[in-house]
Amino acid sequence: MYGDGDGWSAGPGGTKRWGKYGAAGLFLLAEDSTTVLMQHRAYWTASGGKWGIPGGARDSHETAVDAALREAVEETGISTVPVQVLGTAVTAGPFPADPARAELSGNWTYTTVVAKAPAQLDVVPDEESLELRWVPLGELHTLDLLPALVEALPVIHEILGISN
Repeated sequence: MYGDGDGWSAGPGGTKRWGKYGAAGLFLLAEDSTTVLMQHRAYWTASGGKWGIPGGARDSHETAVDAALREAVEETGISTVPVQVLGTAVTAGPFPADPARAELSGNWTYTTVVAKAPAQLDVVPDEESLELRWVPLGELHTLDLLPALVEALPVIHEILGISN
């Protein structure tokens, strides 16, 4: 059911993670220019003010790829027709349920979906974005990135066949 994944899950150390069934994001590389579609997250969102990739909560019926593509369409307005998925990796979690917080789901994971497009696609930011920008892959380190994305970059580079 659409939207049934909206809600919190238990995270490590008493934290919470968005997505009752986990979450997924799209690391979209423009094939002809080696740029990545990055999202400067609105301040009211989880990890607001940081740069990351479009993504969000998975619904109960969705695969990680389905969720990442849906979220990218919602947050950037891209067409996913020309997008080719190269690989996926669970880049955070799973985090078990917390018996002390039974109202929160457990087994949360974040899946990064790595894909390419034939060129930089046109984007239109939604209310969850301060800005969307195609950033050269070699310049990602100049942005104030989400810590989880920084941790995921070696796995993403591996999927892309890039040595660190």
